[in-house]
Amino acid sequence: MNYATIKKCDIANGEGVRVSLFVSGCTHRCKNCFNEVAWDFSYGEPFTADTEAEIFTELEHGYVNGLSLLGGEPFEPQNQRALLPFVKRVREKFPQKNIWCYTGFVLDEKTGLLKEENKNTECTAELIRCLDVLVDGPFVDELKDISLVFRGSSNQRVIDVQKTLQSGKIVLYLE
Repeated sequence: MNYATIKKCDIANGEGVRVSLFVSGCTHRCKNCFNEVAWDFSYGEPFTADTEAEIFTELEHGYVNGLSLLGGEPFEPQNQRALLPFVKRVREKFPQKNIWCYTGFVLDEKTGLLKEENKNTECTAELIRCLDVLVDGPFVDELKDISLVFRGSSNQRVIDVQKTLQSGKIVLYLE
């Protein structure tokens, strides 16, 4: 997996100060995407053990609330396979930090998987279970609303993943 950038002091992509990893590769091709350069799976740099160590160093700061995963698209199958072991290590090393993820796919509350079945892999369910908050749904330019918190268009949902998985119905983290 390649990544486009790492923001080490991000306040736009989740609550509090965050370390944000922008992965490369996205097949959504949303009109007026804010990060079109990251559609290319080859864009950026390879995600390596050194990259992971750099993120861990930043997550050690007490003022950092957690990790945000964005893109590109974290839930593209090849990205899921690279992100799952990384996210599991983040969970183990930083249990007090929360993990947010942004995806253009849609969470199916009944299955705990993506509604886009062809994007589910052997990693999908476990990766979703590792998350605290999932912002789901494609960016829709016609539904763009700059007053929304932590999302770009009104079709997107900010989901409390753990409560959703427990209840079997979507529980919003933010309305």
